[in-house]
Formats: sequence, structure tokens, C-alpha cells
Amino acid sequence: MSSSRPIRIAPSLLAADFARLGEEVAAIEAAGADWLHLDIMDGHFVPNISFGPSVVKALRKHARMPFDVHLMIAPADPYLAAFADAGADLISLHPEAGPHLHRSLQTIRALGKKSGVVLNPATPVGVVAEVIDLVDLVLVMSVNPGFGGQSFIRTQLSKIATLRGMIEASGHDIALQVDGGVTAVTAKDCIAAGADVLVAGTAVFGTSDYAAAIAGLRG
Repeated sequence: MSSSRPIRIAPSLLAADFARLGEEVAAIEAAGADWLHLDIMDGHFVPNISFGPSVVKALRKHARMPFDVHLMIAPADPYLAAFADAGADLISLHPEAGPHLHRSLQTIRALGKKSGVVLNPATPVGVVAEVIDLVDLVLVMSVNPGFGGQSFIRTQLSKIATLRGMIEASGHDIALQVDGGVTAVTAKDCIAAGADVLVAGTAVFGTSDYAAAIAGLRG
């Protein structure tokens, strides 16, 4: 499924040099990144710990591009306001991270932010159908969340294609994002399946030329 939709690249801060985060954020924006993807991990919902709202707030002054905050925390609801206040433009969460996904998405929108729902590899696409009127983004995890540098799970390509059909049928302006194992090679498959936002960590921050890496992901 090919498309003329613009492809946006959202480098994942998780793969940046943590001793130089402000410089790294400024560098990827200058190199052509569209969004900054911020993975928030609590060591409970996923087996890793990253950073919290204070880091998001500290980085906000280093870039104008949208901050795409992916909450891999449970419960997520108590922290939505903190990340909104810190400078998130879009906040995405997992259906498994709280008892009432519908209410959580409403809360994000009430905070004046765009909302997203994240599907792990084993999470069915039917979840999205129940909340499609409340989301601005659907994120397909093409690895199990928690660590960078994992290999792309190719069975998620059919999920991307199914979701693209659901989004088109809804008539809503909803971004379809993919995160996990995205490289210049797998990016082409994701775009062909219907994705229009690609999260890439090591495929950008692990290179010596950020601009070339970002351009290569766009195809």
C-alpha cells in the first residue's frame, strides 16, 4: 500500500548521548527531524527506566519541533498533567497502562494535547476501533517495548496495513506511527504498509550524519 502522504521522522531520544541531550536535540532538528520521540519508562510496565517530566521540560527550550511523548508507565493517568506541563505536544499511552483508556485519552485532550494509543506486538487492533474518535495518533510497536536496538517484528506489517484501512475509513486525521527496529530497509516496508511517522533511535543517533540518516529513512 503506497501513498503520497508526507513521511515524518521522529528520532528517539533514548538512543542519544545522554551527556549532551540539549545539543543532540538541537542537532536532529537542524538535520531535518519532524518530531522528537521521548520514551518514558518506569521499570514496572517495561523492564527499563529512562527519565521523567523534568528532563522533558529541560529539553523543551532546545527545540521548536513537536515533542512526542510515549508513556510506557503504569498507571499513566497520574502523570498526564505533569508531562503536558513539561512541554509534550502529543502524549501516547498503552491500553494496558490503566483501567479506562477512553477516559485517559479524554484527559489528554482536556489538557490541550494530542492523544495517541500504542499497540504492543500482541495487542489487537480492535482496541483502536473503540477509541478512534479520541486519538490523533496510533503507534504500532514493531518490537516489545523497553529497550532500543531490537530487531523488527515483521508480523506487525499486516497490523499497520489493517490500521491504515481503519484510519482511512474513519475520515479522521490520525497519524500512523511505527517504533522498533526501524532502519532504512524496514522503513520502506512500513511506509508501503501505510505508516506515515517513523520512530528511529540508533538508525539516526547511531550515525555520524544525522541529516543523511533522516533523509534515508524518508525514502
